[in-house]
This record gives sequence, structure tokens and C-alpha cells, in this order.
Amino acid sequence: MKDLTIPAARPVNPRFSSGPCAKIPHYTLDLLSDAPLGRSHRAAIGKAKLAEAFDLTREVLGVPEGYRIGIVPGSDTGAVEMAMWSLLGARPVEMLAWESFGEGWVTDAVKQLKLDATVRKADYGRIVDFAQVDFDKDVVFTWNGTTSGVRVPNGDAIPADRAGLTICDATSAAFAMDLPWDKLDVVTFSWQKVLGGEGAHGMLILSPRAVERLETYTPAWPLPKIFRMTKGGKLIEGIFKGETINTPSMLAVEDYLVALKWAQKIGGVKALIARADANAAAVRDFIADKDWIADLAEDPATASNTSVCLRFTDPVIKDGAAFAKAVAKRLEKEGVALDAGAYRDAPAGLRIWCGSTVEASDVAALMPWIEWAYRAELAAQA
Repeated sequence: MKDLTIPAARPVNPRFSSGPCAKIPHYTLDLLSDAPLGRSHRAAIGKAKLAEAFDLTREVLGVPEGYRIGIVPGSDTGAVEMAMWSLLGARPVEMLAWESFGEGWVTDAVKQLKLDATVRKADYGRIVDFAQVDFDKDVVFTWNGTTSGVRVPNGDAIPADRAGLTICDATSAAFAMDLPWDKLDVVTFSWQKVLGGEGAHGMLILSPRAVERLETYTPAWPLPKIFRMTKGGKLIEGIFKGETINTPSMLAVEDYLVALKWAQKIGGVKALIARADANAAAVRDFIADKDWIADLAEDPATASNTSVCLRFTDPVIKDGAAFAKAVAKRLEKEGVALDAGAYRDAPAGLRIWCGSTVEASDVAALMPWIEWAYRAELAAQA
């Protein structure tokens, strides 16, 4: 241990959690001073703030006109569940999964909704073969596997003339990856991922095709009030104009607005994608010539630029899970990487959040510390 050289540089911000994620650069609570605290979200000021959130979301993400944008309860999970419970059952279904959250949607479709779904799965570090997917069925999938570090590279395999709906959980992709809106009928995400917002609120974006399904199809199962998006066979438009299903936190809304305005100022989604790409590159450039650590993603074409997952490959490591946890603990004790351990259901290793609010200089500064912690733990194991 005495022979191990402590890295000279330290990350200025050691927050590499995959959710809630790092706040925008130079964030202070003073930025929230305009939040209408103690006011009803139904008052003019509350409605104005919610409308601004919708407008800026559309502008920054490039959401097409005609697509509805809504703020819903329950974070991304609530948004996905609303879509599944309200839309599925009209056509045959394919469920795609390559990590724990996708597996959760499979469970809900098969065991809760009891749909006779075709289930396609891939191991951690891979995605399913989209060429085998039947898009004349409704298809549910995650764009980016937050716990597995792999993503859909593009929407080329999704037909423009598909008969089914595509329901896409994009919670760790939105704002950091190029989403092909013409290929996606439902997109969900949460504020606490790429823009580093606060938790509890989800975003639900519906294409005109999804709206048509809502207005022409009634599920066979009862819908809780919190999932209902239609009344009398018509979309409840108020949900997508700021008349939220339940009371939103205006403090969290203000925080989201601050992040959106920052994104707008730096150049919108293209700039956000470039920042995430640079962050992920800082990790992969470092590990490229290392024989003791590797990317969990097997194919560079599907490697995530936000949730970068790493695995230790040194054969002398005796207990992979214990070793990875010990490395993560060392990094946290040194104050250079907080919450950098792999997700509990994922293969043992590290998960470095590289989303758009993270600085590439901090990622680069972290990399030597990972090597230091690896060598320190290896020495302790000997």
C-alpha cells in the first residue's frame, strides 16, 4: 500500500450517481428563488411555469408538433406504467429487455396485465437483435440500459409504416442521445437523469398514433385514476397543458426549468449529446489499453454514453462482487467518486454516470483513481 502513488488531480465534483444525477455546472439553490412556493399549481403563476416546462422540453429535445407532452406522477416508472396499462392489449405485444428495468416491464406485461407477449431478452452488455422484432406488434423497450451500459444505436430497424406502437423508456437517454421521434410513439423519462433534476416526476410524450389508440381502445382491465388519460373516449388534453393528474412540486418544476434553460443556453440537445459523448470517451480512452478492466458493453456501436458500466477482468481477483464493492468503497472514502458501484442486479463492477451535467475534466480526473483503488484492493487481497 505504501508503494501506491496517490493521483495528483481530483474530480472537482465527485458525484457520478446514475440517478439522481449530478446537478448542472455551477448549480446553487439560489437558482430556485423564482419558484412559486406556497402557491397552487392551478393558479396563473403555476400554470405558466408548467406551460414553460412543456415548451422548453419541446424546444430542447426537438419534439415534433402534434406530439403531446405531459408531466405525470411516479417518475419514469409512473410514465411507463401509464403507457402500458392504457395502450397495451389492442394488438399482440413484443417485450424487449437487456437489463433490470426492461425486465421489470416484462414482468408487468406478462404477470400483471397477463398479456401473451413475445419476450426477447439479451444478456447484460448486449441488446436484442432488432431485425428479429415484429413492429406490426406493439413493442416495449428501453432505449438505454441504465444498469447494463448499452443502448439502441439508432432507429433504423424500426419501420416508418409499422402497424404497432413503439413504447420507449428513454429515461437515461433523453437529452443525451439522438431519439428518432418519427419511430417512437411513446417516450418516457424522468428529470433526475441526464439533466440532473429532482425525482418523483415523470415525462410522458405521445405521438398522434398513440393518441389515436387511446381514443379508440379501452383496456379489458380497470385503470386506476392516476393512469387515466381519456374521458368519454377523448384524450384529457388538460394533462398535456399543465393540468396535472396530481399536485406537482413547484420547487422541482423550477429546478427542471433551470436545467432546461441551461441546456438551451449551451446549444440544446446537440450540445448535450456532445458533452455526454466526451464524458464517455474519457472513460473508454483510459481503459482502452488496460488488461484489468473492460467495458461491460460488448459492441462499441451499442455502448452507452451516459451509464458507462465497467467490469474487472484481472484473473487474480478472487471474489469479483466483493472486490468491485471494495473498490467503490475506496473511491467514496477518498471523496473522488460517490455512488459509482454497479447496480445491485447487474454484473459486479463500476458504473460511471457520464450524462450531460458531468464535466469531462472530472471524468478524466477520476480514471487514475480507479486504477489506484484497483491496485490498492489487489494488494489488500494478497
